[in-house]
Amino acid sequence: MMEPKELTNRIASLMDEKKALDVVLIDISQKASFADYFVLASAGNERQMGALVDNIEDMLEPEGIFPKSIEGKKASGWILMDYGDVIVNVMTMEMRDKYSIEKIWGDCEIQRIN
Repeated sequence: MMEPKELTNRIASLMDEKKALDVVLIDISQKASFADYFVLASAGNERQMGALVDNIEDMLEPEGIFPKSIEGKKASGWILMDYGDVIVNVMTMEMRDKYSIEKIWGDCEIQRIN
């Protein structure tokens, strides 16, 4: 099993390969008990959002890494993938602006990937 930081970087890399927009890693380990990292990414449209989520699943499953749950639908503009210590949020730009997750966790270490 991958360490949370390693999994976070792997997911960010998979997102970047599929041209996700504004990929950000947030280390929430000091502020939250439910996870260690958030990975945030925006998608240009619903189809890209689905492709990003499918790619993460397709690339991690052969390594024996499965999400505990996946919440949301492409039509909602936000899909959340729960990998335990790593929470992945794939959103449309509109949803990302609306919920401002980076601002909420602004006192945590934030790393921009692209």
